Parts: sequence; structure tokens; C-alpha cells
Amino acid sequence: MNLLVVDDEETLRSVVSQVLSADGFLVAEAASGEEALEAFRALSHPLVITDIRMGGMSGIELLTEIKRHNPDTQVVIMTSHASLDSALTALRAGAYDYLIKPFESLDLISAVAGRAAEKARLVAQNRELLEQLKRANEELQEVNSALKEMAVRDGLTSLYNHRYFQEALALEIARSQRYAKQCSVVFMDVDNFKVYNDSNGHPEGDRLLKTLSDILMGHLRCSDLAARYGGEEFVLLLPETSKEAALRIAEGVRAMVEQEHFPGREKQPLGCVTVSIGVASYPQDGGDAPAVLACADQLLYKAKHGGRNAVVGYP
Repeated sequence: MNLLVVDDEETLRSVVSQVLSADGFLVAEAASGEEALEAFRALSHPLVITDIRMGGMSGIELLTEIKRHNPDTQVVIMTSHASLDSALTALRAGAYDYLIKPFESLDLISAVAGRAAEKARLVAQNRELLEQLKRANEELQEVNSALKEMAVRDGLTSLYNHRYFQEALALEIARSQRYAKQCSVVFMDVDNFKVYNDSNGHPEGDRLLKTLSDILMGHLRCSDLAARYGGEEFVLLLPETSKEAALRIAEGVRAMVEQEHFPGREKQPLGCVTVSIGVASYPQDGGDAPAVLACADQLLYKAKHGGRNAVVGYP
């Protein structure tokens, strides 16, 4: 362990240093508080033994500066019987222990330094344990956050899942009721998706759904929410959005999907991949979340049976 001995009396400083070097410490010396503080700032020693009375900076002042720089450093004060009150002041200021000069035995120096070193080691170990616990807690929080996110996301498309959408829709309808706002739901289904899977294989079908989710995410505002409702069905929640605005958004999505060059699109009945969309709004199409969603579903059904590749917003 690195140890710093501070005393303006060279003989006493040398004696203490020799005893502690023999005990296995890596001892550095300083002849004044100012020199000690400069050395300490260059290398934060875990243990410092300093005289209390020195020309210039006193041992108490040095103790204060050391504790400000590194509260974990253990400081032992050397004092005389005449200044024992100052030693008690040093203890109150954070010193670990004190030694009274002249020393009754050199073994006393070793004993006090040994106890202080053990305290420094325990403090360092506790600090490391706290850091490990902090890191472990942060990692656990990250894992829990990731698991929470996975629980509300669709595994294939990374959009929100059916359950999360239902909760979000209920909350948004309640918020719209409270503040007399509008909101809209866009319900869509990939036309002839079974034909696409049968013609191109299920891996290509999965890629189509992923691409469609990217199109949706790229077309939405930050406040909007996109979810995979199930299978090839997708749904958008558009807060503070009127029926007319929602219809424009839905038409934009429909057109982008129609223009996307999906592999094997020419094999589809309409010559390209398309979606059918139903658009419903609160409070125009229902007074609660189930009613609005049911209306959007009915309008989607109407778009399907009207020839597909269409947006329907009115009965």
C-alpha cells in the first residue's frame, strides 16, 4: 500500500518512514503540508501519516484538503502531549487515529499504521462492492427494460402487439373524452396474403410484413402508434386526428404499399401487393374504444368486399 509520511522534522520523518518501509509499505515523504498536498494530488495515497504542527499548512488543514480530494483516505495525526486537544479536533475532522510524540515504542507506529491500512483496504473493498452492485443494478434495469419492451412488441415486425394496442387505444379514447379531442383508428389488412405466401413461400411473406411495418413507421408522426393486430392485419392509432386527416394518412399508406416492389408482386391477383383499409374516428364512429375499433373493422370488411386496394371511412 502506498503511504505518505509528512513532517517538517527530517529525523522523525526518516524514522517513521524506515519503520513503515520495513513493514512493507511503499513510503513517500513530504517535508511540509504544501508539498504533501501536491504529492497527494499527483498520487492519491490511501494512507497518510502527518504531523499536526508544521510551518505553513498545518496537519489539520492538510487533513481537510485530503478529505476533500478523497474522503476514503485514512489519515493518522502525529502530535505531542501538549497538543492532545488538537488531535481530538483532528479526529472530529475525519482523522482515523493519532500517534503521540515522542513514541513509547516503534511498534506502536506499526500497529497504528497497520490498523489504518486495514481500514483503508476495507473502505476500498466496500467501495468496489458498491460499484459492482450499482453496475449490476444498472444491468438489471436494462434487462428488465428490454424484457418489458419485448413483452409489448411483435416478434416479427417489432411493431407494438395486439395487447399493447388495446391498452393504448383505451387510454387515448379516455384522454380524448376528458379533453374533448378527436382521435382515429386505421385498420388495414394485406390483400390476398395467402396467395402471396403460397406463390413465394412463407419466408418471403414474413419479409413482406416486415417491409410493410417499415412503411408504416416511416409514414407516421411521433405521436402515432402502429401495431400488428394479428396475422397480416395492422392498425394505426392517430391521436388528435380527425376522420378527414386520418383518411389522407391511410390513402398515403395504401399508395406506398401499392408502389412498393415486393418480390413476386406480379403474381398477385391485382398485379401488385395491396392493402384494404378501414378508418374510424372518435367520437364520430363510437363512444368508446371497442365501438371505434368495431367500426374500423366493419369499414375494412367493406373495403375488402368492394374490390380491395381501397380506403373506406364511411358506411
